Amino acid sequence: MAASTSGKREARPGGPGLRPQRAPRSGKAEELPCAQARGPVTARQAAGAMATLSENVLFGMGNPLLDICAVVDKDFLDKYGLKPNDQILAEEKHKELFEELVKKFKVEYHAGGSTQNSVKVAQWMIQFPYKAATFFGCIGTDKFGEILKRKTEEAHVDAHYYEQSEEPTGTCAACITSDNRSLIANLAAANCYKKEKHLDMEKNWKLVEKAKVYYIAGFFLTVSPESIIKVATQASANNKIFSLNLSAPFISQFYKDQLMEVMPYVDILFGNETEAAAFAREQGFETEDIEEIARKTQALKKANPKRQRVVVFTQGKDNTVMATENEVRVFPVLISDQSEIIDTNGAGDAFVGGFLSQLVYERPLTECIRAGHYAASVIIKRSGCTFPEKPDFK
Repeated sequence: MAASTSGKREARPGGPGLRPQRAPRSGKAEELPCAQARGPVTARQAAGAMATLSENVLFGMGNPLLDICAVVDKDFLDKYGLKPNDQILAEEKHKELFEELVKKFKVEYHAGGSTQNSVKVAQWMIQFPYKAATFFGCIGTDKFGEILKRKTEEAHVDAHYYEQSEEPTGTCAACITSDNRSLIANLAAANCYKKEKHLDMEKNWKLVEKAKVYYIAGFFLTVSPESIIKVATQASANNKIFSLNLSAPFISQFYKDQLMEVMPYVDILFGNETEAAAFAREQGFETEDIEEIARKTQALKKANPKRQRVVVFTQGKDNTVMATENEVRVFPVLISDQSEIIDTNGAGDAFVGGFLSQLVYERPLTECIRAGHYAASVIIKRSGCTFPEKPDFK
């Protein structure tokens, strides 16, 4: 998902910490889908809110991948028929690529996959408590699985994987040449998640029940739509926040039925301009205007009338669009110095992670978007979806 790449901060009322809701142009108080509009909050109250954030408050479920990054040469790309700057799924001819990459080059490992990236960024933005973010997904019982578990632990995410031996752990090779990055993903075990063998287990389901905010990328609709429905209906029944990402145009096209089955439960929908356009075509919206698409998407049938849907569409360097029940707003994106941009691939996941990091504190939607812009602006200046030890977000 392409994302806003800005660290620009909007003018806002109030001091540090929790901020009063900003009145939108309609004159109505803008509300988080999880909270009523509130007045100014004291520094002491803000500190109390920070202190009471619990473990496992944020829940994510998706396709975990171990990112294997290395600087390679042109001969390596040619051997496997790779373009210098591309994103593809592994084919039979790439079978030996991952092992050769590890043996031949100096590699770095990172916990990856769209949803896992987002919860990892959210945990980084939150910092404390550790394990504020939970993640479910499927891996293999192999060395890459062990590395992935270690890397997720290092990111302080509370990952509970379904481990099986039929397929190897999913991997994504990032083959770097000069300023280019060729990505080859092998989903493997990520496709093998079994609801009845993991999500339905009492100890795991208790973690789901513990969360207040849920996030799943649309990619997981291709793996276990029944798991998404179970989590989404649980969130709706308990008046908690369920968020989903459109993830890719093919989700709206080829998994339309699964997507629309879960849509009534979606409190916050993320996507980029390309994904929004594909969704609009499939829904027969008869418009290419992204603000109008956001408005029409926001108005789709909703299961929980207590919570009106919020739609957030990013557009790379262009304005981020947000539709609420009352209005559609745009948020300018400040483009970083082009010379500082190293890799935009993880920007979309980072934007969502930043957004969620403020949502768990019940902060205004404007703050959630500001945090999303900040997180994306950090990630695009680094290789892969990685970040420094601590955020500098005020």
